[in-house]
Amino acid sequence: MSDTPLLRLHPLSPLLHSAKTLAVIVAAISWRGFAQLGLARWLVVVVAVLFGAVLLSVVSWLVTGYQVVGRELRVREGLLWRRSRAIPLDRLQAVDVVRPALARLVGLAELRLEVVGASKAEAPLAYLSVAEAAALRTRLLALSAAASAPAAEPVPAAHAVPATDAVPAGTVSVARAAHAAGTLAATAAEPERPVHRVVNQHVVVGQLLTPQAWLVPVGMAFVVLQFAFEGSRTFVGIASTITALVGVAVQPVRRVLDDWDFRISTAPAGLRLRHGLLDTRSQTVPLSRVQAVGVTWPLLWRPKHWLRCRIDVAGYGRPRARDEGGPANRLLPVGDLATARLVVSEVLPGVDVAALPLTRPPARARWLAPVRQPILAAGLTDRVFASVDGPLTRELVVVPFARIQSVRVVQGPLQRRLRLATVHADTAGGLHAVAHHRDVDEARALAAELAARARAARAVG
Repeated sequence: MSDTPLLRLHPLSPLLHSAKTLAVIVAAISWRGFAQLGLARWLVVVVAVLFGAVLLSVVSWLVTGYQVVGRELRVREGLLWRRSRAIPLDRLQAVDVVRPALARLVGLAELRLEVVGASKAEAPLAYLSVAEAAALRTRLLALSAAASAPAAEPVPAAHAVPATDAVPAGTVSVARAAHAAGTLAATAAEPERPVHRVVNQHVVVGQLLTPQAWLVPVGMAFVVLQFAFEGSRTFVGIASTITALVGVAVQPVRRVLDDWDFRISTAPAGLRLRHGLLDTRSQTVPLSRVQAVGVTWPLLWRPKHWLRCRIDVAGYGRPRARDEGGPANRLLPVGDLATARLVVSEVLPGVDVAALPLTRPPARARWLAPVRQPILAAGLTDRVFASVDGPLTRELVVVPFARIQSVRVVQGPLQRRLRLATVHADTAGGLHAVAHHRDVDEARALAAELAARARAARAVG
C-alpha cells in the first residue's frame, strides 16, 4: 500500500452529477403522467427519484478518490464492486481541462486524460476546482515528460564522481527524472505565447458553408409538415416535434459552440488550445505526442480560400469522418493558408505546408484514378513525409519521420499490369500519409527511404 493520501473530488461533484439526470427524469415523467398521478403524487415521484439520484451520487463520491504514486495516477471507485485503475504517465498523450456550463457556474472543472491506445478519455476526474485542475494537469504533464525521458546512462569508472560529490548508487536516474519534473513544473507557470485567435464570424460562416447546415432547413420542414398533417396536438406530440427539430439542428450548432473563441498558444508544457462557448475546453498537447497533421480544403470553402487543420494524437478517439476532426483533434477550425502555415510551423518546426516538394504519380495512373490523378501528390523533406488526396474535399497529411510506425508497399493486380504501387506510411493515430499509384521502382525506393529515415529519426529522438 502507498503512503500517498487518497484525494477526493470537490464536494459539489454529487450535485453536478445529479443535475445531469434531472433533465432525463423530467422528460421521462411526461405531462400525461402528471395528469394521471395528480400534482401531489407527481411531485412525490419527482422528489423521490431526485433524492435517490443525489444519494447515489453522494455514495459514489465518498468511495471515489485519486492519488499520484510514483509515475502512475491511481483512481479508486465503486461501492459493491471496487475498482482501482493505475494509469502509467509515460503513456499520457494529453490532458484537457473541460468546464461544462453547470460546472462553470460554481467554479469547477473536469480533468480528462488522453492515454495512448484508449478510445475515450481515461479516468476523467469530475469535478475539481479550476486551480486544482490546472495544478494537477501541470504535475501530470511534468511527470509524463520525466517518465518518457530516456534512462540515464551509467557513468564509467574512469569518470566517476569525486567522493565529496558522490551520490548513492541507483539514484542518478531518479535524481535526473525529479530534476526534469521540477524544471517542467516551474516552466509550465511561465507566460504563454499567443499564436492565433480565430474570428468567430468565420466560424459561423464556415459552418453555414457545409452540407450539414444546408440540410437543416430541409429536415426542419419535413418535421413540421409531418406534425401538421398528423394533427396531433397533445403534449407528447408537441414535445416529440420539438425534440426532432432540436435533433436536426444540433450538429451545426454544436460545432459553432465548440469552436467559439478558438485560441492557440504555446507553453513549455506544449501546445495550448482553448475553445468553447457553453462548455469550455483547455487542452495541453505535448508536441512530442503529435503523430500527424492534416490540412483540409472543403469544397464549399474554396471560393473563400479557407481551410481547416487538425492534429492526430495517439490516445484521442478517431474522428468519424476523414475530413472532420472531433473537438479534441482540431488545430485550426477555419482559416486561410497564411494562418495554416503559421500554426503548423508551431506544431512541426521547420515545416511549411505551402512549400512542400510534392510530385504527382505518372500519367498512366489515370487508368486507375482518372479524376484523382491530377490531384494525387506525395513527397519528402528532411523532416516529414506528406501526401495529398481528395477530389472534392482535398486533404494534405504531414507525418514526421519519427512518428512512422510501419511502411507498406501495396500493389493490386491492375497496378501490377501498369507497373504501379502505393506506399503507406502508418502512424499510431488515425492519419496516415499515402503515396498512391507511384511507379513501382519509385515506390520501392520511397519505402526504403522512409524506413531508413524513420529509424534515424527515432534514434535521434
